[in-house]
Amino acid sequence: VQLQAFGGGLVQAGGSLRLSCAASGRTFSTYRVGWFRQAPGNEREFVAAISWSGGSTSYADSVKGRFTISRDNAKNTVYLQMNSLKLEDTAVYYCARDRGYRGQRPYEYDYWGQGTLVTVSS
Repeated sequence: VQLQAFGGGLVQAGGSLRLSCAASGRTFSTYRVGWFRQAPGNEREFVAAISWSGGSTSYADSVKGRFTISRDNAKNTVYLQMNSLKLEDTAVYYCARDRGYRGQRPYEYDYWGQGTLVTVSS
C-alpha cells in the first residue's frame, strides 16, 4: 500500500483548492483514510477522515463547514476540497491509512505518503 498526496499550491485567503490522495494496491476500498496537516513548528494534526465506503466522515472543528472529504474507490483516490481558505490553513497536508482505530491521532494511521504543501496568502 502506498498513498501519495498532491494538488497543493499557493492560494489567496478565501480561495479554494482540491487535494488528492492516490493509493496503490487492491485493498484501497477496504480501509478508512485520513487527512492530516503539519504547519512549521507545530505537531501533525487531524483534518478529516472518510470510511471505506464514503458513507461516514469526520472533521476537525477548525475545518468543519469549509472542507469536504470524499472518495472514488474506482479511481483509488480520496479528495479534500478546501474552501474559504484561511492563513492558518497553511501547512503540509498528508494522507494516511487508518489502522483500524477510527481515531484522529497520527499514531492510529500508517502508510503516510509524502505531503503536499498548501500556502494561503493574504
